Amino acid sequence: MLAGYVDAVGFLSANGYFVSFMSGNTTRLGVDLALDWKRAVVPTLLIVGFICGVASGSVVATKAGVWRKPAVTGLVAALLLAAATLRTFDANDASVAAMVLAMGALNSTFQRNGEVAVGLTYMTGALVKLGQALGGALTGQPRSGWLPHGLLWLGLATGAVTGAIALTRMGWIASWIAVAWAGCAFLATLQLAKRDR
Repeated sequence: MLAGYVDAVGFLSANGYFVSFMSGNTTRLGVDLALDWKRAVVPTLLIVGFICGVASGSVVATKAGVWRKPAVTGLVAALLLAAATLRTFDANDASVAAMVLAMGALNSTFQRNGEVAVGLTYMTGALVKLGQALGGALTGQPRSGWLPHGLLWLGLATGAVTGAIALTRMGWIASWIAVAWAGCAFLATLQLAKRDR
């Protein structure tokens, strides 16, 4: 839900570009290159920033070892804190850059064997798995497993609706809600890591 929330706030703040949905920014890049190549700099910078965020999250996750989840969610919370602070002082472009880095880093939260196990900022794979599971259920295959994929998508969609409502009704204060949310995620993952130790 946090990814959907931040992406909606970012989308409304970045004139229709995304802070977590790089497939959308890639399409915008292609359209901008075809229609007005000078505008292509915006999606290019967003995509590069997202990749840098993923790389940063991956480095933090690797270095943190068993403390991976709290380290990554702490990084995300710190970047969203920077984004909210910048937004408060009308530094909108810098705020969007911090949100892009945060959303890239967020994808390093759940890993298996050093690879992303659950993509938190993109849903195409989850929707494909949902469709395959539903198809399997319709053809009588046992234990189709469609519910987790549907819930993952529903979480992102719910977060997006919440983010759009928050930004349109509360303005820059909506960015601080994301900081609080990420802070709660950090505290929750810290408790889980302590329990697992």
